[in-house]
Amino acid sequence: MEQILAYFPDLTSSQRAQFEQLEALYTDWNAKINVISRKDIDSLYEKHVLHALSIAKVQAFLPDAHILDVGTGGGFPGIPLAILFPEVQFTLVDVIGKKIKVVEAVAAALELKNVSAKQQRAAQVQGHFDFVVSRAVTNMSDFASWVNGKFRSKSRHELRNGILYLKGGDLTEELSDFPKAKQFDIARFFHEEFFETKKVVYVPF
Repeated sequence: MEQILAYFPDLTSSQRAQFEQLEALYTDWNAKINVISRKDIDSLYEKHVLHALSIAKVQAFLPDAHILDVGTGGGFPGIPLAILFPEVQFTLVDVIGKKIKVVEAVAAALELKNVSAKQQRAAQVQGHFDFVVSRAVTNMSDFASWVNGKFRSKSRHELRNGILYLKGGDLTEELSDFPKAKQFDIARFFHEEFFETKKVVYVPF
C-alpha cells in the first residue's frame, strides 16, 4: 500500500480505504477461486494494482469517460482504475464466469458504483468507449480486431480514443502492423525492478 501512496499521494481518504481493502478481498477470494497467481498474491500491490495504475500515468481519464476492460480476470486493470477515477464508468468483461463473480463481489465490497461486470466476449459488448484497456490477453492484431468499432467517434482526452494495453518485452514485431502505436516504458513512472521491461502500449482508433 505504501507504494500506491508514494506514486499517488493525492488520494482521498475514501480511495485510500478502498485500496487498503484490496489485499484482504483478493486474499480471501483467491483461496476460493484462483484469480491471481499464488506466488503473486503477496505482491498484489506491485504486480497487479500499481501495474494497472500505470495506465493512469499515460492518460488520466476525464469525468464521464467510458472505459472497457477486456479479459479483466479478477478485475485488472479495471478495479484499481475505477478506484482512482470514481467519475468514470468502467465496463469489465471476461469469458470466465467465476472471474466475473469475483469482480462483482470486490466491486460491491468497495461500493464502486462506477463498475459494471459482464461475462462476455469483447465482440459481444454493446456501446462505444473512449478507451479499451487490457493486460496482455492476446497479440495486438487479434485484440484490435476484437474491439474495432467500439470507440466513440469524438475524442476529449489528450490521447485520441484507442487501446491502452499492458504488455512487456520487445514488441517491435507485434506492433509492426500498427505504425501509429506508441510504447510508454512503465519504468519512467515507477522505479521497482518488476517494471523494467513493462510497457503501456497505446494504439489510436
